Amino acid sequence: MTSPQASPVTSPVSPTSPLELPALGFGTYRLRGEAGRDAVTSALSLGYRLIDSAYSYENEGTVGAGIRAAVESGVVDRDEVIYTSKLPGRYQHREDALATVAESVWRAGIGPIDLYLIHWPNPGQGLYVEAWQALIEARDRGLVKHIGVCNFLPEHLATLERETGELPEVNQIEMHPAFPQTGGVGGTLDWDTAHGVLTEAWSPLGRGGALTSAPVRSAAAAHGATPAQVVLAWHRALGSVAIPKASSRARQQENLESLQLELSAGEVDAITALGRIDGRMKGQDPAVYEEF
Repeated sequence: MTSPQASPVTSPVSPTSPLELPALGFGTYRLRGEAGRDAVTSALSLGYRLIDSAYSYENEGTVGAGIRAAVESGVVDRDEVIYTSKLPGRYQHREDALATVAESVWRAGIGPIDLYLIHWPNPGQGLYVEAWQALIEARDRGLVKHIGVCNFLPEHLATLERETGELPEVNQIEMHPAFPQTGGVGGTLDWDTAHGVLTEAWSPLGRGGALTSAPVRSAAAAHGATPAQVVLAWHRALGSVAIPKASSRARQQENLESLQLELSAGEVDAITALGRIDGRMKGQDPAVYEEF
């Protein structure tokens, strides 16, 4: 098995030590309770080292318990794990944001959070710069180690840099073959790459939508791989860190094995060409969509 630590991507914009992300992460949306805890511990035992959660997922305690179980059993050292959580839109005022970050730390119970993100810009509220300033303060206080954002468009990122002098280390965005964020569809990946911001992809498989497409099935047949492995390899080829969720150990293993797959340039281009301007799964355009 190839470790997801292989070929890490590094952010050069960190004001402290550079952030290195594994080539593949593990999503935890809707993983809760004992089953969720066990899924996280299983993922860590297989080799995952980037674990993604959020305040609004209501599972920070579950994920923290899974990480603690893995550490206590000797599966992994705590400092090998990059645990991520996110600030919800309802807490973007400075004091609310700082209290929420502290609550996230206490819920997980594993010490300072490795990576903390603003979940959505909610531009109509006009608070995302204040929230970003609060995350900078939380980092400076030692509550978190690295900071970033989710679902920020280039215009939002440019505003953060103009107002605070600091870009996020990570931008986690919707990205999958129907909306590749490059090649004229989306474009946020291209902006991130040009400015040294690491891109993570949520719902990287498009909730299965792309798995039956001709370019994906053709590549899967050519490489003796599954369609999901092909799409995850496509993400890696484009330079994004995919964070698929997988509750079963077999699916966790399958996703990890995508790290052994290298697509040709033609295969990557054919999958990227599946992109559509209206390819977002739920039409959640960060220019107007808001989530609290």
